Amino acid sequence: MGRTPWSRAGGLAVIAVALLVVCVLSVWLGARQISPLETLQALWQPDGSIEATVIRQYRVPRTLVGLLAGTGLGMAGVLMQSLTRNPLADPGLLGVTLGASAAVVAAIAFAGVAALSGYVWFALAGAAGAASLTYLLGRGGRGAVASDRIVLAGAAISAMLAAFVSAVLLQRTDAFQTFRYWDVGSIAGRDMTIVQQVAPFIGAGVLIALLVARPLNVLALGDETGRALGAAPGRTRLWAAVAITLLCGAATAAAGPIGFVGLIIAHVTRLLAGPDLRWALPYAALLAPVLLLGSDVAGRLVAAPSELAVGLVTALAGAPVFIALCRRRRLAL
Repeated sequence: MGRTPWSRAGGLAVIAVALLVVCVLSVWLGARQISPLETLQALWQPDGSIEATVIRQYRVPRTLVGLLAGTGLGMAGVLMQSLTRNPLADPGLLGVTLGASAAVVAAIAFAGVAALSGYVWFALAGAAGAASLTYLLGRGGRGAVASDRIVLAGAAISAMLAAFVSAVLLQRTDAFQTFRYWDVGSIAGRDMTIVQQVAPFIGAGVLIALLVARPLNVLALGDETGRALGAAPGRTRLWAAVAITLLCGAATAAAGPIGFVGLIIAHVTRLLAGPDLRWALPYAALLAPVLLLGSDVAGRLVAAPSELAVGLVTALAGAPVFIALCRRRRLAL
């Protein structure tokens, strides 16, 4: 009530400015102190100095990965809660996160993959495979997709994959030493190769999410009403699941499992933009990178000259914020 297109557009503009500020801080701040002038020079006229190398080869790719992963997790969180009608739903509920983790563990333990750029393809394949299996198990007798069946199927697949990951890591301690650096959730050490690998998947997921926004809005009134208004419940939920898989799978492949981002952003966007997915999804696409990159910058500064992985920071910051949201107002869709 009281939300107008102009006020929502103004909110998007403010968030876009905040995202720009966070991106600048992400490129500027780090363990090595670099002045703003040196940062600008490294971006526009690199001279081969150590500062220019740090900026262009480490901090810029790290910032871009944070942008992509944040966008993917934020939009996937909004879609997941809309798809399942569950305000506590997380993007990993379809088994996407653990599917990616299981594939990465298998790649490390059995295929000898040791490079981050190699993990990406395995993680994407694992995420897609787990989500596809969840979707197949969630289909009803007539092939229709039921939200409650998808949730149950996702929980079952996630439990099975978690057991597989634990079993492999217990047997292969060498794999555990490599896997734990990916599993903690971090955007440090990523290069432009990973950006190029995941960007097409994030882009496709964003496009599909925006296309299914209106049909999902209609289905919020119920399947029968949705059909009467021209929406196809089964097809809409299928494409929403595809978008979640692309967004969350690519984000997890690039940065590892990062918790609370999709969950928190989904609630914040509803507070700011309302339940209309045509506005909630763009809000999430901007807000989530602000949270992710802001957490990454905070992790660099708090533990300097070392740093905390962004997955740890989002968990530490996200849990109390989510508790506060739960206590302040009733969770509703």
